[in-house]
Amino acid sequence: MKRSRTGPDFELIVGGPQESFRWNVHAYPHDLAKWHYHPEYELHLIQHTSGKMFIGDHVGSFAPGSLVLTGPNLPHNWVSDIAPGEYVRNRDMLVQFKDSFVRDAMAMWPEVKEIEPLLQDARYGIEFHGDAALVGANVLRQIGQVTAMRRLLLLFELLYELAISPERRLLSSRDYSDAPDSAAADTIKQVIGFLMKNIAKDVHLSDAARWFGMSEPTFSRFFKRNTGHGFVHYLNRMRVNRACDLLMETDKPVTDVCFETGFNNLSNFNRQFRKLCGLPPSEYRRHAKRNMQKSTELYRFDEEMRAALAHGQTFYEGSSGANVGR
Repeated sequence: MKRSRTGPDFELIVGGPQESFRWNVHAYPHDLAKWHYHPEYELHLIQHTSGKMFIGDHVGSFAPGSLVLTGPNLPHNWVSDIAPGEYVRNRDMLVQFKDSFVRDAMAMWPEVKEIEPLLQDARYGIEFHGDAALVGANVLRQIGQVTAMRRLLLLFELLYELAISPERRLLSSRDYSDAPDSAAADTIKQVIGFLMKNIAKDVHLSDAARWFGMSEPTFSRFFKRNTGHGFVHYLNRMRVNRACDLLMETDKPVTDVCFETGFNNLSNFNRQFRKLCGLPPSEYRRHAKRNMQKSTELYRFDEEMRAALAHGQTFYEGSSGANVGR
């Protein structure tokens, strides 16, 4: 439970449709509560229970309010001291985001580079304490209560507050090395590539197992152990994510989107889409395109403002839209 003798398990993080990062809560025990690693950063808050945490080669205690940031591929696990058979709801609250997500933000907005030292330290694991932990926990909870742009703004506010705080300590030693199971990770990447290539087809677990030279039970266990998701559940998420892209980027009828993403009937497509996105495909398209239009208008407004300021003009927004003047 604490540390696998065969090394940490690889976890595949599955983001929701149109999400740039992932916010979640976990119960304990949970399939994902194990000695594992993933390529994403993770800010992890303990809400309930105490116990031992394992971050790289660090072993320490945790209690409610414990806030830790782990960097890409740094193995980690939190083991709660609970009675056999006990079940704890919402033990953890966390956000996970890719390195490319923040690097792209830095390239677009140089101000974001202020969090670079925080990301560098996260390679060894960072534990926050005092006001930093309290503020971090508060903003992390707020992220779970909002959506869309507000959620994104809160994430950067959270990272900034943690970046400027001195109330933190590094956990794992700088010479720590526990090489992840690269063979398993490479196989999982190949599996994902296989599914993406065949997403419009009627793909079954038996097809993937045969393609990768495994029996069905062996492949099923391998996939669940290394991704934290069952094969059918993950495939449905991939298909819904692809459907979201098609609904936003094309005017194809919903029926065409259904079959192009591998669903064999419209009722199942609608059911899976509503389950993951919270609304039917046609309504999702209306919301998504309306939000895209608003984003385009905001981008144009920002570009006009930049151009006006560059030419020494004053800029104001009147009742009929944006205006410039001397």
